[in-house]
Amino acid sequence: MHVHLYADNFPPNARTVPHRHGQAFAYAYVLEGSVRSTLEGQPTATYHQGEDWVEPPGAHHVQAENTSTTKPAKLLVVFIANPGDALKTDDPK
Repeated sequence: MHVHLYADNFPPNARTVPHRHGQAFAYAYVLEGSVRSTLEGQPTATYHQGEDWVEPPGAHHVQAENTSTTKPAKLLVVFIANPGDALKTDDPK
């Protein structure tokens, strides 16, 4: 297993496309601002600076967005994955 750390920056109004993290375990911690997140089959939640969430392997992340129209948001994301596994795969368009 490998551990990968990323700082994920969300400009105002930014959002991700629906995606999966393969067989990686993902942990997200809000460093700055607020982020709204939805995993398939679960209610949407808003996380503020100092809060966190986890995504189990195989989870479908259908929404992640900065809740602010004027301020950036920043996440620290930790992935635990097997060597060579894809850490993010966007849904087909």
